[in-house]
Amino acid sequence: MSVMRREDDASMTPVEGEGRRVMLVALTPEARAALGAAQVEISRAVARVIMERRQSASRPNNDLYLLEPDEPLNVSREHFQIEHNGTHWVLVDRQSTCGTIVEGQVIGGNHAGGAAPLRDGDVIIVGTSSSRFVFKFRVA
Repeated sequence: MSVMRREDDASMTPVEGEGRRVMLVALTPEARAALGAAQVEISRAVARVIMERRQSASRPNNDLYLLEPDEPLNVSREHFQIEHNGTHWVLVDRQSTCGTIVEGQVIGGNHAGGAAPLRDGDVIIVGTSSSRFVFKFRVA
């Protein structure tokens, strides 16, 4: 089951009840290309998004792929996921090399992993501060 849907796909119900939707919004052209839209909704049904680096367009395992063909590489093969733990949304760095930046705080890196709660409006940078993959977490 897919956990993400494009903004124009009306087949899923809203997330987190009371008509609130959870969105991942692209802030850079590379992020928009990865999403395939300006923003996507994250479904509570599975509540998991995994970013994975791919050098081709194959998509066998995860819901979202970041194509990063050039050096320097910021995105690990399985970089991070967004989960709903029953009460709130959490970004989990999956022991990536460069870490994930949430609102200026580095989560993980050097294969250490880590987690951070997500709040409406938080900016997520995949990898180092020079990464081209920048998103905003929104609850609407």
